Amino acid sequence: MARKDRKKLVQLQNRSLISMTTPKSPIAEQFRTIRTNIQFSNVDEELQTMIVTSSGPAEGKSTTTANLAVVFAQQGKKVLLIDSDLRKPTVHYTFRKENHIGLSNVLTRQSTLEEAVTTTEQENLWVLPSGPIPPNPSELLGSRGMQMLIEHAKNEYDVIVLDTPPVLAVTDAQVLANLADGVVLVVSSGKTEIDAAKKAKELLESAKAKILGVVLNNKKVQDSQYYYYYGGK
Repeated sequence: MARKDRKKLVQLQNRSLISMTTPKSPIAEQFRTIRTNIQFSNVDEELQTMIVTSSGPAEGKSTTTANLAVVFAQQGKKVLLIDSDLRKPTVHYTFRKENHIGLSNVLTRQSTLEEAVTTTEQENLWVLPSGPIPPNPSELLGSRGMQMLIEHAKNEYDVIVLDTPPVLAVTDAQVLANLADGVVLVVSSGKTEIDAAKKAKELLESAKAKILGVVLNNKKVQDSQYYYYYGGK
């Protein structure tokens, strides 16, 4: 990789993982607020597994997922971030990891969870990359093997966060919805259409998902020198 490309990749990672690289920034504080809101939304039951999704692509879903995983780990919890977007995975880019072995290998019994999981620079945070992109993502995610993987992971980790594809694009998020304790829906201010967000919510609810809340992304805060890219709602 050329020096210029490496520098660009590091800059991209630093922007994506602002909760880790700049923990005192206003944006990182917003992620901690979202973490707190998620925890308070489920006070009667233990919240151990959650999926993060959006209605469409490029709405900040994967960046939100990664930063939520970071702030939960910073709280002292043992966290596993699973890249269950088996179509356009990004977690290995964000954390600068190889993607030769991952979720798809575990689900096809070519690898164990322990073999496929990798550490990160953030203490208490582990990631399971997507692995090679399979020809049948929805079938793999809806398989008995996925259920077993989640149950196994729950014995090893305090919090499991799954990055999933957009709801309106494919059925993967709906397939995973009832395997998790809750769903976080990401919408982008000025980009996500209201009808699209409503449709995504309806599809998740029809899949028996428990929607924990919505993250409003790319929202400009008035009368401030800062641009808060993420705010809980």
